[in-house]
Amino acid sequence: MNVRFDLDPSVTPALRDGICALWTDVSNADGAVGFVPPVTPEDVRPELLRHLAAMAEGRTRLLVGRDPDGRVVAAAFLTLNTHRLMRHWLWVYTVMVHPSLQGRGVGRELMAAVADAARSLEGIRGIRLTCRGGTGLSRFYASCGYKEVGRVPGAIKVADGDVRDDITMWQELA
Repeated sequence: MNVRFDLDPSVTPALRDGICALWTDVSNADGAVGFVPPVTPEDVRPELLRHLAAMAEGRTRLLVGRDPDGRVVAAAFLTLNTHRLMRHWLWVYTVMVHPSLQGRGVGRELMAAVADAARSLEGIRGIRLTCRGGTGLSRFYASCGYKEVGRVPGAIKVADGDVRDDITMWQELA
């Protein structure tokens, strides 16, 4: 699939709605992006608006992937550190690839674009992310060059009786 990635695109109503639809679809496909299915766009929208507000304040950057028809099919939010001792690395949050494209290399392309975007930012030397245990995501991120640097057992409660580890991963940028 030919996906074009853009850092800091203009946030239009169409882009906002596209990200909301992507986030909803990923969540409903049991993606570990902050929700437990089933969700509706109305469930996702408040969290998206928080991300967009952080972008407007200059604390967060958006990387979006579009298919040849312009449809939003991938996204990640890069959050800059404000602590003076940690400004040399950033967080990546809410990494999403449309379920219809998973297993086709788009996730790997997205993570490469995340690393390229981070390298383009002055002084950034590393990327940190967290992922939900029990999903296989830590293996995927490891295959993209991240290493596990921490784990909090049972920190994520998906449902009664279903708790998962919160895994922290790190990629040093060359």
